[in-house]
Parts: sequence; structure tokens; C-alpha cells
Amino acid sequence: MSEHDLHDDNVHDEDAIDEPVDEVTTTPSANDPLVIRHLEYLGPMASETGWRPETTLPEVAFVGRSNVGKSSLLNRLMRRKAFARVSNTPGRTREIHFFDVNRQFILADLPGYGYARISKARKAEWRPLIEGFLRRSANLRGVVQLLDVRHDPTGDDHIMLDFLAELGVPTIVAVTKVDKLSRAQAQARVHVLAQHLGLDVDQIVPFSARTGEGRDELARALQDLLALPDWRTSP
Repeated sequence: MSEHDLHDDNVHDEDAIDEPVDEVTTTPSANDPLVIRHLEYLGPMASETGWRPETTLPEVAFVGRSNVGKSSLLNRLMRRKAFARVSNTPGRTREIHFFDVNRQFILADLPGYGYARISKARKAEWRPLIEGFLRRSANLRGVVQLLDVRHDPTGDDHIMLDFLAELGVPTIVAVTKVDKLSRAQAQARVHVLAQHLGLDVDQIVPFSARTGEGRDELARALQDLLALPDWRTSP
């Protein structure tokens, strides 16, 4: 990752977090690829060398800009109303939060990047925390990178995507807030984003936390990701 401080002109943060609750938002279908039977908050990692859970379970990290809608996506994905609490407080999340999902994998919720009003000192703390975790986590199996369907990737998004490509970590790209556009507009935007990122359209998961569109597709992509061999040791 570049030494450049992550920043942009966004003025809203949805990535504050609270302890999860067991209130289910929707009933899973018979074909649900990720039925949530166990969901446990394990704790926060506050610094590059700080506490982290001692586990051998594979980890999947979720990362994106501060206002990309990560908390809302996680709530929908886990079928919980307050798994990750949506907040209007900019830059509130300053830690990596870990959750045990079904005793199958660890979900790592990384701090949202890109909030312009956060101090340079705070940004300087976040960069080594995020970079250090992604580079050194022995159990990391992949990353879900979130982008807002309505906007082209920012410089910060490109920095993160380039860093993930440099590491070689398997990455799922999910685009949020597709309900904010008409279906035709959303499809057109997904094609534009695919061109920006050099991806095929079918490599991007369109997602709406409000309607649930893309929830099962993202869950299925996660299961496929977890079934892959460890990318650090694969030839």
C-alpha cells in the first residue's frame, strides 16, 4: 500500500460497530448458501501488534470507504438487524472487529477508509493497522472489497485494490446501494466499474442492503472463497 494517506471528500460514515444481537431480519430460504447458526463477537484489534483472536479458522476481511455501506451490507449478509450498527458519526470505527461465523470462519471488519475530516495522526494509525493485518495474517483466505455502485473508484479505492493485487490475496468485489438506481442504471454502472477495474461483469456482485439483492450471491462467493486452498502456499 502506498504511503499516501487514504482520503477523499466523503462526509458520512456508516461503519461504527456494536456487539451483535441474535435478532434475525429475514428467514433463510431452503437454498441459502450461508445459514447463520452461530454468530459471536470476539473483540477488537486496535493496533498492528495488538490483541487478535487466537484461532485457526480461516479469515475473510471486509474493507471499503467510510460511507460505502459496509455495516448495512454486513447486517443483511448475517441476517441480523444490529450485527454492525450503522452510525452517522464520522470515523468512529478505528479498530478491526472479529466475529466467529458458524465456527466456520472469522469475519474481520476493517476500519472504513477515506473520511476527509479525520486527522492525519488518526489516518497514520489506520494505515499500518490495515496493511499489517492484510499482509501478516496467516489465516487470511480472502478479502471482500466494497465499492459504491454510483461512483467511480476513488484514488483510495485504487490504492487498496492495487495493494490487494500486490499481495495476491483472492478478492471479491461487491458494489453496494444498487437500489439507489433503476435496474438498467445499476447494470450500466456495473459494466462501467468492471471496465475501470479490468474485471468481467460476472466477477462483481451487485448488492442492496435494503432489498437483499445480491445477498445469496455474495454468501455463495464467500463459500467458494473459503473452499479454495490457502493462497499463501498455493503454487
